[in-house]
Amino acid sequence: MNIIRTLSGLAVRIPLLIWSFIVIFPLLWMFIGAFKTNAEIFASPWALPEKFNFQNFLTAWTDYNIGTAFVNSMFVTALGSLLCLVFSIPTAYALERMRFKGNEIILNTYLSSMMIPSVLGWIPLFFLLLKLNLLDNLWALSLIYAVSHIPFTIFILISFMGNVPKELEEAATIDGMGPYGILFKIVTPLVKSGIITATILNAISFWNEYFLALILLQQESKNTLGVAMDLLKTNAKYESAWGVLFAGLCIAVIPVIIFYSVFQRHIVKGMTEGAIK
Repeated sequence: MNIIRTLSGLAVRIPLLIWSFIVIFPLLWMFIGAFKTNAEIFASPWALPEKFNFQNFLTAWTDYNIGTAFVNSMFVTALGSLLCLVFSIPTAYALERMRFKGNEIILNTYLSSMMIPSVLGWIPLFFLLLKLNLLDNLWALSLIYAVSHIPFTIFILISFMGNVPKELEEAATIDGMGPYGILFKIVTPLVKSGIITATILNAISFWNEYFLALILLQQESKNTLGVAMDLLKTNAKYESAWGVLFAGLCIAVIPVIIFYSVFQRHIVKGMTEGAIK
């Protein structure tokens, strides 16, 4: 029995170890390459750098506008995530708790919109923002990010709100608390795991978004990291700035890795609770 248990454990662990190596190795190679000169990259691409030099990071941050793009991405990610919560929490509560004519139709419309490819709305959205004079506007881009993820956020929050005991809300109503007080003082703290999960997943998606930023932003000073990294990739190809490219990739990837590592427990907890509920 012990042999069978050991073999079954190895059968699970070995593929996971292989997959982990496949995922981690390119990241490790990228981090090492960020500290190398071009000569070192071409001469010994797999070796450690002779000297850990941060010049590539400084060049990427200043000369290739990665610093400006980093700040822009931080802005649209934070504002988009906040706006998405502001729109989604009351909507999810109304659709879950309040029964009114058209309730199911509205909910099904939100959920079915998740199945529509977003690319179908890019051209109409471009001309709409053009007429409203909102092209090349980070505030408008943040709003679009937020609105585009409302159905997904509602989908997550409804599963959590549906399991909040109604007796708590009834008791609060008897004590004289209004619907907004019930929502923000009772329901919202109880669905904190769902809110954190949705926010983290939305923030990672906003941070990595590329196509909408490419279409709706025109000035280089307004570029987000996705667009700036694409320009850096093109320049690196013709200027042989591979060390700078690796450094720029590190700048773009490190915040996501740190963010996910810090909140990984909340993501797993939220997704598990959501699945059970």
